[in-house]
Amino acid sequence: MTTFRYLALGDSYTIGEGVAEDGRWPVQLAAALRQLHIPLRDPHIIAATGWTTDELAHAMDDAALDDGEWDFVSLLIGVNDQYRRRELPEFATGFDCLFHRAALLCRRGTAGVLVLSIPDWGVTPFATKEGRDAAAVAHELDAYNTHIHTMCEAQGAAFVDVTAASRHLGDAPGMLVEDGLHPSAAQYSEWTRIALPVARAALQDA
Repeated sequence: MTTFRYLALGDSYTIGEGVAEDGRWPVQLAAALRQLHIPLRDPHIIAATGWTTDELAHAMDDAALDDGEWDFVSLLIGVNDQYRRRELPEFATGFDCLFHRAALLCRRGTAGVLVLSIPDWGVTPFATKEGRDAAAVAHELDAYNTHIHTMCEAQGAAFVDVTAASRHLGDAPGMLVEDGLHPSAAQYSEWTRIALPVARAALQDA
């Protein structure tokens, strides 16, 4: 049986800051898909804590990836652009470039691309400690996510909203790692549950 190659692109949420490797949501997602008899390999992850859209783009350049090499590509990026207070047009330009690169890397184009919304870190104890205005963070992230969703709809890529779950679970017991900011493996399990049917549909005809 042919196994599908999976490339996961992102930042701290994709690399799973503070969790074990098997707790990362892309790894959990691949395992869940295999349980449904979809032969997806564990992801090749290009992600690091703190990366913005442009920093992910530079890392992709350094990785010398080949177009059409992957069967499935996930993308979750933008929280650090918002954290650094970048205006929406600047983020949108960076995101759009990454989105189109993801589509080129996937042998099925946008049909094999899965994009997750940016979670809302403004509800976390870390944000409170920093004195950030939770409503302002939410407003800015909603604008980013609206752009992401619109792009996915226009280009025929799969979109998964994990922002609502992050707001619901963000300060709940056991849902964050020790830094009070990044999701725990338990919260990533909820993201995986939400993403699973969408990813399954994207891979059914692969």
